[in-house]
Amino acid sequence: MSDPQKSPLPQRIWNSVFRGPLAPRDDRERKLMVLESLILHLHPSTLPEKTLQFSLTWGLGGMAAVLLLVLIVTGVMLLSVYTPTPERAYNDILALQTNVWFGQLVRNLHHWSANAMLMVAFLHMLRVFFTGGFRAPRQFNWLLGLSLLLLTVAANFTGYLLPWDQLAFWAITIGAGLIEYIPFVGPWLQRVILGGPEVSAATLLNFYSLHIALIPIGILGIVSFHFWRVHKDGGVVVPRAPAEEIDPKPKRVTTIPHLVLRELVVALALLAGLLLWAMLVDAPLEALANPDHSPNPAKAPWYFMGVQELLLHFHPLVAALLIPLSGLGMLAILPYLDADLDSIGVWFRSVKGRWMGLTAVVVGLLVTPLLVIADETWLDFSGWLPSLPTLVSNGLVPLALVLLLLLGFYDGLKKSFAATRCETIQATFILLLTAFAVLTAIGIWFRGPGMALVWPG
Repeated sequence: MSDPQKSPLPQRIWNSVFRGPLAPRDDRERKLMVLESLILHLHPSTLPEKTLQFSLTWGLGGMAAVLLLVLIVTGVMLLSVYTPTPERAYNDILALQTNVWFGQLVRNLHHWSANAMLMVAFLHMLRVFFTGGFRAPRQFNWLLGLSLLLLTVAANFTGYLLPWDQLAFWAITIGAGLIEYIPFVGPWLQRVILGGPEVSAATLLNFYSLHIALIPIGILGIVSFHFWRVHKDGGVVVPRAPAEEIDPKPKRVTTIPHLVLRELVVALALLAGLLLWAMLVDAPLEALANPDHSPNPAKAPWYFMGVQELLLHFHPLVAALLIPLSGLGMLAILPYLDADLDSIGVWFRSVKGRWMGLTAVVVGLLVTPLLVIADETWLDFSGWLPSLPTLVSNGLVPLALVLLLLLGFYDGLKKSFAATRCETIQATFILLLTAFAVLTAIGIWFRGPGMALVWPG
């Protein structure tokens, strides 16, 4: 055997970087490449062939990772031209867009990647939920994913203020106002986050620090752990038809090239679409922030519009705290209560579950707008129950009525379809999800001056 140290210097440098061939010739060399590659430690050496179906994952997890990389690269570039002070921030953005080569494009990429990552992460969570990927042994990884979704919201929220324009200033003012309704610690926590009683220079510096340091560190740390747990928990679920039995030994293929090539294609397609969108649609920038002039209507960021819409119908404590925290709590505990392992890998658990889910979507699309209109034009719990505290008359009473409607939906659907408890819970979740999506749409497009209902146009 020849001595490696006697090889030519270029060959020795090459071998020190790449310990195997760049183009593996057989399965053995492919597995060796996985074992020797730091990047590919995120994947197992082989995986079930069925998990390569694009319709199982839609590439959403990989898309989120690609968008995170885009955000890091564009964010570092934006740091070089931005100063987090009210006197400089807005002018820095203007200068970036007009005086810096490709500055507008870089800002557009960062802005739209942030919005896309939030939507992709949310859709990824839904995909995991509806294919049963949150059940044993993947419960803890579901919690990691939920944490990442919340951190993504926090990253978007803190970055929203940085342009220091009217849209950002008043959206953050509305969004931060929700914190005040947390019992006991709300006002104190709001002052800590804002750096004072209202949005100011201290708020901008706080949000900037969170946006470029603490939140990214949290996201990167949890993402690494999340990927590792996917690997250790057996990878993604194996897709099955509703009547198909679980295959204890599914056919497996090597990660390289089968999975890696697919991930590369999805990443390139995503980057191409993102670049095209960023070239055609500019990130919004309104006039310089004016604390003395509130726009009408003043709206929260779009991802909080559902909560802002709830504030128009419920007491703030119920709308801004009780309902959101209850929803998050149920999502967190659900993996430990759902023991239906027989439907893992089946979209919506069963054929019956799919029809129940469709029914829930239709009911949500029809009933939610009717309830909003009824509350806007007819319902007046505070006027009907003047002797009760507002928290009760305009909070707990309407909440109890909504819960009764949900209970009626749950019981009626379960009996109509002769469904299992898990199938009915899934349908109820879809109903709530649809209702929240409708509330978000109403808040974005159907609320005008004074937050009155209007027809968009």
